[in-house]
Amino acid sequence: MKRYKAFDPPEYLNWTPDPDLIQSIKRSLSEHPDRREIIKDLGEDDLLLIYRDLLRTRLHDIGLKRWVRTGVISKAWLGTGEEAVTVGAVRALDTSIDVVSPMIRNAGALHMMGMPLADMFRGYVATPDSPSGGRDLHIGNLGNGIIQPISHMGTSVTIVTGAALAFRNRGEARVALTWIGDGATKTAACHEGMNLAAVQNLPAIFIIQNNQIALGTRSDQHGAGRLHDWPAIYGIDAQICDGNNVLDVFSAVRIAANKCRAGKGPAAIVADTFRMGGHATHDEQEARETFPAELFEEWGRRDPIGLFETYMTSEGISVRKLEAIEVEVIKEIDRAIEHALKSRDLLLDPEQALYDGFSEGGVLIGLEKRPI
Repeated sequence: MKRYKAFDPPEYLNWTPDPDLIQSIKRSLSEHPDRREIIKDLGEDDLLLIYRDLLRTRLHDIGLKRWVRTGVISKAWLGTGEEAVTVGAVRALDTSIDVVSPMIRNAGALHMMGMPLADMFRGYVATPDSPSGGRDLHIGNLGNGIIQPISHMGTSVTIVTGAALAFRNRGEARVALTWIGDGATKTAACHEGMNLAAVQNLPAIFIIQNNQIALGTRSDQHGAGRLHDWPAIYGIDAQICDGNNVLDVFSAVRIAANKCRAGKGPAAIVADTFRMGGHATHDEQEARETFPAELFEEWGRRDPIGLFETYMTSEGISVRKLEAIEVEVIKEIDRAIEHALKSRDLLLDPEQALYDGFSEGGVLIGLEKRPI
């Protein structure tokens, strides 16, 4: 894909595939027979759909970063370098029946579950027609199977566990999935949710997005022991996958989802990846001072989009097809941004600024009318 000097990490600007790394990734895919069979079943159309999802996710974040640089918004939370953890996971689900609870860094899940790209941008400019009615940049839509994210890390585990409990009790072959940062594994809600899911054998999938940092604290500073072994304390067998290899994530989640539908949940997947930017756009320089430059260089060679492009061309998919998809996605993003900016001209009726019933003094009154 095209690289953007003003917005991409510097390690991505002149990206070229590392032959040894490419061979290593192909070998790792072949080392897991179950995953290998799942990947083998993917046709060209399937691979191109995954590629389209990756591009939408990266270019959505670049659009937000452009807004920050031009003063439209003050900051944005991005998933640059971690797109495969989101895209591979959602594409492995049945998006017509399953539900997800993304972190703000998993924004790609929103459009993949059916939310319009323009609504994703509207969430950041707090327009009345945004999914939250202009109240929150954390957006969701239960109609699309998206449980709205919460700022407090780790809480999504308990919420997804509750959704999975409902699916189990109603006899529905549905799966609930969420992502957890390596830092959020230290929260009480995360422990309580995973323990309940394990005790009740619920159809829940927990993806531990091990990007090696919690806001500004390195993983070696906030935890001891191997994160790969952590789910075992709940009696959950953890799968380990390469979080920058979208097919490795896809196949691991597909296996987990199949087990959950067969009544053998929950599942935990540790996806090793790396945050190529700051916690948000405001602390990118501090983030680069937190780790040695060599680590950014190492993970820069593992750009998930570049790796997937190389894999596809090695499988006989033409560069021309990839370029055509990129042109289409750029136009989609540009239209979405244009529509979101036009929404800023809308004015919210003051009477709609509160949820029905709140002014009557009852916190629970009118919750059924909330827009999310």
